Amino acid sequence: MNESPEIFEPIDLIGGPFAVIESDPGVFSSLTRGLGVKRVEVVELYDIEPWAVDHLRPSGLIFCFTWHKDAHRPTDFSDPASERVWFANQLSDDACATHAILNVLFNCPELDIGNELRDFREETREFSPVIRGLAITNSPLLRRVHNSLARPADIRASLNAAAIETTDSKKKESQNPRNKGKPGRPPKSRKANSGSPKKQAQTEEVDNPTYHFIGYVPAFGKVWELDGLKSGPLEVGELGSGTSSGDWMEVVRPALRLKMAKYGGSGLEDSNIRFSLLAIVEDTKSKLSDELEFLKKDKLRLESLMAPGWKETVDPMLLQRAQTMFERDLSEGYEHPPGFAGKRMQRDTELMQMSPEDLVSTWQNVVQDGMRTTSALEDELTRRSQIQVEHLKRTFDYEPFVKGFITELHNHGLLNPLLNLDENGRKIRQMKKQRL
Repeated sequence: MNESPEIFEPIDLIGGPFAVIESDPGVFSSLTRGLGVKRVEVVELYDIEPWAVDHLRPSGLIFCFTWHKDAHRPTDFSDPASERVWFANQLSDDACATHAILNVLFNCPELDIGNELRDFREETREFSPVIRGLAITNSPLLRRVHNSLARPADIRASLNAAAIETTDSKKKESQNPRNKGKPGRPPKSRKANSGSPKKQAQTEEVDNPTYHFIGYVPAFGKVWELDGLKSGPLEVGELGSGTSSGDWMEVVRPALRLKMAKYGGSGLEDSNIRFSLLAIVEDTKSKLSDELEFLKKDKLRLESLMAPGWKETVDPMLLQRAQTMFERDLSEGYEHPPGFAGKRMQRDTELMQMSPEDLVSTWQNVVQDGMRTTSALEDELTRRSQIQVEHLKRTFDYEPFVKGFITELHNHGLLNPLLNLDENGRKIRQMKKQRL
């Protein structure tokens, strides 16, 4: 009996361009989840002071700004310590978001980046930054996940730009080289520009702003700025001997202030904010799910330790809420984090040593904490649902519907009247009102 032939999925050997994606925290969070990164989300920071950032304990930062040429000396990138930092150059115009987030994630050993990204990092560890950038550009996984978050119009625009660039390149190659040595007509004289080259460049940047993403991450005792358009990682500052990686914001904060002042965050009257700052932090849903699961275990353990008749000694309202609150499954696909079992054993030991009175009061506190955690988790799930709705609206292709709707209007003779045109497509002249 012949076995059925194994069917393989087609492999895209050519690929396609990366499309533009928005600098929205929901988009970046979806990007990390699509790449297989676990227990991580991206949030937007509106201030960099300790009261606004330190409680988040970010693993890395992503700074989005309007790009223009920046002056750096070659010696700025000659730090031997930078060779240990995973860094890739950006070779695709619109892939800066994926480059920035990979440059940060691949230097955070405490994060679970998933098997596919982990294998990619190990395979490219010995590559040069340019070859790493080429590997990112040629990765079907990275391109597919990246473009799944782009608008269909932006995907078509990227394909159109690639076609135009290819056509222009072919035209240059097809030029006859024999005409180079022949004398030709002198070029037409052009009027001298009154403005300086620097002012002209600034005018072009204002008229055609290009947004770019760079990353900041602590690694190997230093804080690094990772810009895919630069030749290598740029050292921001050193972490002191007594400074933990969690306190790295104190090192990067002065550099961020300079960047913000440079790109419109000075607070002056004529300043125009043209940047945003995103932070890679622990996933709120995972954190709340951990707390709720821990409280569930607490409740079950306490009820097994309390004496018969304990229900008569607790608040009836709490008893009623406890019977329904912990039965709801709000943690679909939940997995225990590393170290959960150890913390659970230590907590069970503490509960076993409590007196009967302490067990009752602890049970009531657990139920009250569970109510707050459940409410916060429901709010987080609602927020995620809204993000998903926005994602569907953004990535849905409305063009076929618009084309079909306009076509049907035309077929039924309803389009021309809406456009104030006659049957032949000519504009209808309106009679001027005569003055009395």
